[in-house]
Amino acid sequence: MTTASKVTILRILLIPLFMGVLLFGGEHSKLVGLAVFILASATDVIDGYIARKYDQTTNFGRFMDPLADKLLVVSAMLIFVQWGQMPAWVLMVVLTREFAVSGLRMMAAATGTVIAAGVSGKVKTVVTFISICFMLTPLYDWVIIGGVTVNLLAVGAILVTTVYSGVEYFIQNGRVLIMRDGE
Repeated sequence: MTTASKVTILRILLIPLFMGVLLFGGEHSKLVGLAVFILASATDVIDGYIARKYDQTTNFGRFMDPLADKLLVVSAMLIFVQWGQMPAWVLMVVLTREFAVSGLRMMAAATGTVIAAGVSGKVKTVVTFISICFMLTPLYDWVIIGGVTVNLLAVGAILVTTVYSGVEYFIQNGRVLIMRDGE
């Protein structure tokens, strides 16, 4: 197993710790959870760097790296739904986009087409991770202007970038849905 894959596995192993700290931790659980989330998020950058620099790109990594990212994000969002910081329908939009894009990628792979991650998808990922970090700080309930809190702004940013990147993904790659095998 490559070093990059081990780092990806570390990210997956940090998810139960992250959730446990937030759900069962004490007074400072959000800040400890934030630290674990940042550490887990950093492993995404680290494993990608290692894989590219040391030519450790593997099928395992291609599959597990995005899965680990999705599991980390969804675990945070599930907790936010439980705490009332995020409406369940926003999480459903995020999950729908992820399943739809993954399905499109699988269909493309079946026809021998590779769909690379787009810029808007990368922006969505960065915005989502930053938004989750703000939602885990004491700043989450600060009112910015006109009753809009940091939390509401973060949820809105996640929603807008998720929808935009999903729509863009299908506009640019929707031809896969009508292709026949071998086309």
